[in-house]
Amino acid sequence: MSILEGKRVLIFGVANDRSIAWGIAKELKKQGAQIALSYVNDAIKKRVEPLAEELGAEFTFEMDVCNDDHYQKVHDLVKDKWGTFDILVHSIAFADRKDLKDKFVNTSREGFKLACDVSAFSLVGLSHSLSPLINKGGSIMSMSYYGSQKVITNYNVMGVAKAALEASTRYLANELGELKIKVNCISAGPIKTLAASGVSGFRDMLSQVEQVAPMRENVTPSDVGGTAVYLASDLSSGVTGQVIYVDSGLSILGGF
Repeated sequence: MSILEGKRVLIFGVANDRSIAWGIAKELKKQGAQIALSYVNDAIKKRVEPLAEELGAEFTFEMDVCNDDHYQKVHDLVKDKWGTFDILVHSIAFADRKDLKDKFVNTSREGFKLACDVSAFSLVGLSHSLSPLINKGGSIMSMSYYGSQKVITNYNVMGVAKAALEASTRYLANELGELKIKVNCISAGPIKTLAASGVSGFRDMLSQVEQVAPMRENVTPSDVGGTAVYLASDLSSGVTGQVIYVDSGLSILGGF
């Protein structure tokens, strides 16, 4: 029997077939999970619906995390479709491209607010609206990056937003633990995704990982998906509030 048989999963953040969220969706599906996928707008919907069909997803739904009304709508939709569910995957991040190219000291107030709103508050908002529907033993997970801990050239305000995401994970884990819901982060190494393309010098970063990381290779969305399976399953029942690195060991190095 697959370890996620009968588990229901909401996945936020699939943009295309190179998304980390897509890699996670495929790995969870392999283990028997029932999947539902979000899309942020009609343009992304056109990309997501064929993937949902390919995956055999139960349904797709609109979720713009900057729209307060959508939090209640997604609660009502999930309650109507499933009643309850088990796993929430948050793979949402965004920053203005100019804030990933200019110096961090030049970050605008609006740029700062946007990055933190989309990339960090959305985890809090989704946890607030959906945790009443998550079954005991359920799991919430989000995607982070090492730029939350150390300065990564050109990562800028996104590093600050990811730091907020990781801190939010710990506070949510503490509170939702009373409901027997675990909350964790996966900090993935550099992966060539639509979001990553906005970071200047990203290709050089990929090349550097292959040269210096202990495993001498970049990670893939399916590598992240494997760890997501673990966090989604009962095998990780005692794990909450953690940041788990899936980065070929890059984060253990003192300088790179």
